[in-house]
Amino acid sequence: MVVSFVSGTLGQSPNVVLIMADDLGYHDLSGYGHPKIKTPVLDQLAQDGVKLTSFYAGATVCTPSRMALLTGAYPSRLGWKQGVIGYLMKPGAGLRSDALTMAEVFKSEGYATAMFGKWHLGDESPMLPGEQGFDDTYYIKRSNNQTTQLWRNVTLAEDPFDNRQLTKKFTDEAVRFVREHKEAPFFLYLPFTAPHFPVEAHPDWKGESAYGVYGDVVEEMDGRIGEILETLEKEKLSEKTIVVFLSDNGPEPLTKESKALPYRGKKWSALEGGTRVPCIVRYPEVLPKGETCDAMIAAMDLFPTLARACGIDLKKHTTGSPVIDGVNVWETLLGKSGQTYPREDLLYWHGKEGFRAIRQGTWKLFLTEVPKLYDLANDVEELNDLSALHPERVRAMRALAARRLAELTEVPRPLRGELPGESR
Repeated sequence: MVVSFVSGTLGQSPNVVLIMADDLGYHDLSGYGHPKIKTPVLDQLAQDGVKLTSFYAGATVCTPSRMALLTGAYPSRLGWKQGVIGYLMKPGAGLRSDALTMAEVFKSEGYATAMFGKWHLGDESPMLPGEQGFDDTYYIKRSNNQTTQLWRNVTLAEDPFDNRQLTKKFTDEAVRFVREHKEAPFFLYLPFTAPHFPVEAHPDWKGESAYGVYGDVVEEMDGRIGEILETLEKEKLSEKTIVVFLSDNGPEPLTKESKALPYRGKKWSALEGGTRVPCIVRYPEVLPKGETCDAMIAAMDLFPTLARACGIDLKKHTTGSPVIDGVNVWETLLGKSGQTYPREDLLYWHGKEGFRAIRQGTWKLFLTEVPKLYDLANDVEELNDLSALHPERVRAMRALAARRLAELTEVPRPLRGELPGESR
């Protein structure tokens, strides 16, 4: 039996349900300030757990964001340079099969693993989800505007799929998986395609929102998550399950209805709105209820953090493997006082144009041709350049960024398709 020391008690390791929205902006949930979109399920999840307000997705666009989440590493360490699979990345590129994923670690620890939703880490073997640690899969290989095919494991299930039905279909699979694996620990990864464009509402949700079709799609996703949480409750699994909700990056610029307020920038951008996204973590009777955490936390931190929460020793899995850039923030989520917070800084990339900025504490330095320094504590819109007032800080942060970037090249792992003989 898998066991874990969680909050000082010995018992079966918790299940993990990791839910990710696609292109959901910071402002797009009612619990994060939206005046018209109603998301009561996620709002309640926050009331029952910890709401993060300084949480960063793995990257500003889909493919590298998923790389960071599942491997705990900066995408550039994994060979990513720009774009997503199907746009600006070489044909045949993707996450190498020998990159250690969260699913592979959980599977090796006795967890049943599943992935239902959008993959976007490789279109062909050996980059498919079933080869990256997931036992049970039902997915589209790319974004819902890039493909018409829906797959179950390695079998084509539908072509074309009905985009309006995807959120329901992925939810139904999640509910089935939970019921089938309620007797032993499971790791469920649910990367929804919603609300990525084309934004099309399910017939049962069409016209239900006060914010048009975009609101319909977000509110359906909220309701479907409610079905999963209800299943956990009915199967008496709620108190045994860590539930995490996040978005993969900021809102799509072409989807005008989606917002990142109060931050500037959207998907692709290194401004806050490009990667600062909603994140909620619930673990009843362990994590505090109704707390808001403003600590700087990144999606790549979830790998070591969830491993810690589930009693998994990552050291025995990462021997000889690339460095995990994520840090364990479990003590921070627990709200323990007197702890040294492990994440001191964070690097930012533009989705097309490469490395752009570093954050240290509340300060953010853009290392463009003319450096620009912002104090996020007092200037969330990044409008007031303070570099002339703080030259020493600029120099120190520039040097720190150089060290961090140098560290990423020490243990590189090129993308699949980047080495001779691997391209199509």
